[in-house]
Amino acid sequence: MSTTLISKAKSLRAQLDKVVSGYDEIKDMIIVCLLADGHVLLEAVPGTAKTTLVNTLRAAITDANSARIQMTPDLKPSDITGVEIFNQKLQEFVTRLGKIVKANILLADEINRTTPKTLSALLEGMQERQITIPGTEDTYSLQDLFILLATENPVEQEGVYPVPEATLDRFAMKLTMKYVSREDEIKMLGNVAVHGRKAQRNVEKVASVAELLEMQLAVLELATSATRPLLEYVVDLVRATRPGDAESDDKDEVESFKAFDLVHGADAKALREQIRFGASPRAEIWTLHCAAAVAYLAGADHIEPAHVKRVFRNIARHRIILTDAAMHDGLTTDKVITKVLDRVKVIEPKSGK
Repeated sequence: MSTTLISKAKSLRAQLDKVVSGYDEIKDMIIVCLLADGHVLLEAVPGTAKTTLVNTLRAAITDANSARIQMTPDLKPSDITGVEIFNQKLQEFVTRLGKIVKANILLADEINRTTPKTLSALLEGMQERQITIPGTEDTYSLQDLFILLATENPVEQEGVYPVPEATLDRFAMKLTMKYVSREDEIKMLGNVAVHGRKAQRNVEKVASVAELLEMQLAVLELATSATRPLLEYVVDLVRATRPGDAESDDKDEVESFKAFDLVHGADAKALREQIRFGASPRAEIWTLHCAAAVAYLAGADHIEPAHVKRVFRNIARHRIILTDAAMHDGLTTDKVITKVLDRVKVIEPKSGK
């Protein structure tokens, strides 16, 4: 494990502090997702430094390309991926590629302001790292280093569309950006060097795209070497979010039902009526890889349960779907996750005796 690369990752995190006050957990998790090769959904009201945070991250990476797409109701899929147009001068069709193709860091601002059809144009790029031009069979590969940071405003209800679960599930994490503390706001106000258009002028370029790709490979190796007890712990956490179906003929669903009851005890019956769907298997994958990134940044040579706990809430938050009645009663996904983290036991490795 290269200590030089780890120090560069930590320096990258430190550059964010130069411009954005507070949000320590948000900054940490963005770096974690970057190293785990995952995408981030930021839930925040306007004016909380979302764009500034993304621009600062880009400014600290040598030779990184960034792009921003403002999601609006009239945005079309071709505005994201690209389109074929007829060139009158050349008398032939030419391809005009969308911003997603050359970007290493893509900001999709207010994704809940555009239609599900337009959002579907992001799915192929997020999962398969390629895009297909609408109306053609032409595909284009995205950059090897590619992270999508999307934002949504949780307050406004007019002129917005519900983000489909299939789209939400493509994000490794959902991070909630609330207002920072009074002291952090005073610090932000006093740092006049970061106000306005030149906020990133004092940001140093501390890591290259090639170095970040090397870090991603190291994180992947850590994930690959995870022990059986660690994998079981990750799976048990995710399965404990699923109510299951006691009358199902599927053995796996019955097992989920029993696991849910075992974890939640007296609360199981109530939670079964409050949770429509639990976290998907993709949550297990991202929990493993993001926990590996946390371990990597800590200089550890293996993943520990503490690394899993550090990331699980942010990974499960947008994958647990509650019933309308539960939300009306004030239950939140974070409350469910807290119960899961408190009650799922860590499986200790068996003694070699």
